[in-house]
Amino acid sequence: MLRIAAVLLGVVMLASYIGVQNWEAMRVLQDIEAGDGPSALKDRTPEPARETLAVTTSEGAIEADLYHPRQDVGARIVLVPGFTPEGKDDPRLVQLANTLARARFLVLVPDLEGTKALRIRTQDAAAIADAAALLSRLEAERAPDHQDVGVAAISHAVGLAALATLTPQGEASIDFLVGVGGYYDTKNVITFATTGAFQEPGSDRWMTRTPDPLAKWLFLRGNLHMLNAPADREILDEIAWRRMHDPEAPIDELAAGLGEEGRSLLALIRNDDQERVPALLEDLPESAQEAIDMLSLAHRDLAHLSSGALLIHGRDDNMIPHTESERLAHAVGETDLHLIDGFSHIDARGVGLVGQWQLIRAVTNLLARRDN
Repeated sequence: MLRIAAVLLGVVMLASYIGVQNWEAMRVLQDIEAGDGPSALKDRTPEPARETLAVTTSEGAIEADLYHPRQDVGARIVLVPGFTPEGKDDPRLVQLANTLARARFLVLVPDLEGTKALRIRTQDAAAIADAAALLSRLEAERAPDHQDVGVAAISHAVGLAALATLTPQGEASIDFLVGVGGYYDTKNVITFATTGAFQEPGSDRWMTRTPDPLAKWLFLRGNLHMLNAPADREILDEIAWRRMHDPEAPIDELAAGLGEEGRSLLALIRNDDQERVPALLEDLPESAQEAIDMLSLAHRDLAHLSSGALLIHGRDDNMIPHTESERLAHAVGETDLHLIDGFSHIDARGVGLVGQWQLIRAVTNLLARRDN
């Protein structure tokens, strides 16, 4: 009975603190969880207005949806889509954009070619920067001038968002970065996705966690363009799709038709020994090695993001280990880093009381950027 009473007292004390300091952040998280269902935030705010704009990029014009909160705008933010064939129209993305708009962000969601095709392309980093530049110069009727512009991204898109800040357009337009479940070193991501092995920053000791079976096949599917041989790309595309839908699907017959490039990439994906990863990376064709390095944030100067990065990562992430956000935070410098107990990549269903409080603190920091 004493233990139950102590837990209840802790919940009451936490609730009272939330009520004073972080009530809005809790409503934002509840609205995200509710999706298109009812929530306290929906009850207290108008329905955001959505319109489609054109963003001029080096590859031509792309569409982007603008979400206006129909209330005083606090800051502007580009929301980067993840891997989804539906692009900016993915229902989960639409719901998240509406939540941010209800929280008084002017939100722009670009329709990126790579994410719709389930490809990781450096060209999309430039398109993100172009979207941020457009958002920064929208006329005063939509929002007051001289507001901070941020970029928010999830998972592998965090790397693209960070690369966007290194472009001339991004450097001039982007004031802060929000990353959820992101990465720092692409080689570490490959090692974890294929073998489950990862290391704490500054440690030589390997730790292991069972990775999501999808992780390595998503990586394969997203990087086929780095191979020169069209036949190998076609075969590996079919292999990736089979294993994404069934981790035990037979692929040996398909693999037998691969050339040297395709065999080297498939060997890396099927390997489960972290000690072999460096050698297997060196066996890849030069074009593939260059593509992996171009997407990596390692060895890049990210100091311009100091005091302007908010990073959130689940300690139980089985797609990208939380140590990657730790490395990214160290490379940036002064950073709001939030490691969430019970949070797995983008799934908050296993988050307990401590993790919920950690998420509330993270969202509170995001709202503080809006208010500043």
